[in-house]
Amino acid sequence: MDFKPEGPGGDRLEKTEGDAPSGERSLAQKIAVYAGRALLLVFFGPAILILVYAVVPPPATPLMLIRLVEGYGLAKDWVPLSEISPHLQRAVIAAEDGKFCKHGGFDWEAVDTALERYRGGGRLRGASTISMQTSKNLFLWPGRTFIRKGGEAYITVWLETLLSKRRIMELYLNVIEFGPGIYGVEAAARHYYGVSAGQVSHAQAAQLASVLPNPLEWRPGATGRAGTISARMNSVQLGINGPCES
Repeated sequence: MDFKPEGPGGDRLEKTEGDAPSGERSLAQKIAVYAGRALLLVFFGPAILILVYAVVPPPATPLMLIRLVEGYGLAKDWVPLSEISPHLQRAVIAAEDGKFCKHGGFDWEAVDTALERYRGGGRLRGASTISMQTSKNLFLWPGRTFIRKGGEAYITVWLETLLSKRRIMELYLNVIEFGPGIYGVEAAARHYYGVSAGQVSHAQAAQLASVLPNPLEWRPGATGRAGTISARMNSVQLGINGPCES
């Protein structure tokens, strides 16, 4: 005899032709779960790490590891902002981001200028604030593609939302590349001048900041940028407790 299960109304349950086997449904569900988790990690992973970096120095950055594999070595030494010369803080603001204390991560006027230059056939460059550079150095790889720029912009929003300007500056000065295998102002000051980051003079700070656009090729004092940066430094005001603070 042919026995078939009955439904709630006593009707025989027939297998629907379009039903997927339970094994296939289970696999699809697992893929969906893993994909969802991956998306959550992509979207919220940077925010979680930024919260960690709010109190803990980053052990390394993707750029450091990439350069290490390329054979450049790795020299870095974390120092708190209170032990970094104010000249260095003024120098990087003067050189890289004069509106650091005024914007929320993006200098929209500079962005418009960069886009106009790109539409005119130029390269996609410029308009990168200290916050954007910090985001790139903490989480991303070198390059000028729209994908990397998009990731940089997304992380910058989290960075400015979760951290103070003081902490952003502290992170920036400790991870930025100053030469082949040289990261942070402490390692740079000791390598180029034989002093600590807290002992760097006005002129030395300007010279260090002058290499930031091309640290693998330029050396402090090797270009004419240091003089321009030195002059701009005089107009950069710092608060009692650091940049952008009263």
